[in-house]
Amino acid sequence: MSLFQHLFAAAYDPVMSSLEWGRLGDKRRELLSDLRGEVLDLGAGTGANLAHLPGTVRRVIAVEPDAALARRLRHRAAAHPADIEVVDAAAEALPLPDRSVDVAVTTLGLCTVQDPQAAVSELRRVLRPGGRLIVIEHVVDPAPRRARWQQRLTPAWRVVARGCHLDRDTLTTLARGGFDVSGVGSWELSRRGPTVPAISGIARPR
Repeated sequence: MSLFQHLFAAAYDPVMSSLEWGRLGDKRRELLSDLRGEVLDLGAGTGANLAHLPGTVRRVIAVEPDAALARRLRHRAAAHPADIEVVDAAAEALPLPDRSVDVAVTTLGLCTVQDPQAAVSELRRVLRPGGRLIVIEHVVDPAPRRARWQQRLTPAWRVVARGCHLDRDTLTTLARGGFDVSGVGSWELSRRGPTVPAISGIARPR
């Protein structure tokens, strides 16, 4: 692991704390409160979703390819009552059988994957019939002028934020990947300073 990886992982939770105590934390509680069965947490990061999982969750497969983030994730997972397996894998090639999880969760994860369309195809593949995909993602701004600024800033932002893209149209990617996105709506990740357009809700395989 590089020094930058260690520094990024150490700074991640403090930097995100104001969002976690505010709108982002509220959204996690809203969407994760009734999960049950086997859950895939894609891009689990340092494990922010774990505190919001109910006791009806039997097992969590927490996919996190960044070694420094996964180290902190394992520390949180060790204190959690559910059976949690931390997996180092790419979102585009999940080491899971077809139709093997009841719920998949992606929270601020599809912005960093190399091939979002392939990652969405994998999410659909591993979901059982009737399964749900919980989505909380920041996305490209619907206003063309702001979207152009996101496109200009993304190359530099990807370096600073470990591959994060500011300008992805994730709702379209989900729809093209075979999901019904009628249960996914728009909201603002932050109301302070520049607004951050986001989507959240429940998508279901078509």
